[in-house]
Amino acid sequence: MISSLRGRLAAKNEDHIIVEVGGLGFKVHVPTSFLRELGSPGHEVTLFTHLHLRENEVSLYGFGTQDELTLFRLLLGVTGIGPRLALAVLSTLSVDDFRLAVAHGDVELLSEVPGIGKRMAERVILYLKDKIALERLVPLPPITPEDAEVVEALTALGYSLSEAREAVSSLADEEMTTEDKVISALRYLGGE
Repeated sequence: MISSLRGRLAAKNEDHIIVEVGGLGFKVHVPTSFLRELGSPGHEVTLFTHLHLRENEVSLYGFGTQDELTLFRLLLGVTGIGPRLALAVLSTLSVDDFRLAVAHGDVELLSEVPGIGKRMAERVILYLKDKIALERLVPLPPITPEDAEVVEALTALGYSLSEAREAVSSLADEEMTTEDKVISALRYLGGE
């Protein structure tokens, strides 16, 4: 089994990368949140991987941390969740946000993941509630209805839900229009 890869990033696509290791190019599906963190092709990359075998397909999934890989594998144990949907969860939520959502039974937050409805979110919570490590977690800051619009705008621009929530929580408490909040959040996400 392939448990990790370290090699040169040869190409980046919408949902996967090509990692060249010893003259071989491995197609690795990665969360979009991790994809944005990667540098340009030519840089070295290290991935924790999961090899998924089906009757007619062999796929490799890669993650930047061992925690992401562990969560991916836990999600695969939930009835109705395959590797693509598990990857969508990790593309939308950080590991800590997911753990908190499960711990607090936050069906609404889990339902924001594309492909997960209310019933599936309830199933995920029920199945994983006793399997998720909750130590070292800091509660998510509450999002006001006004800030929810900002979060929605940021996710529409391609940021993950956890990145959008973090950016909104970094905003000053002063009175700002929604447009100003989006601009400030984009500056925060851009590192300005």
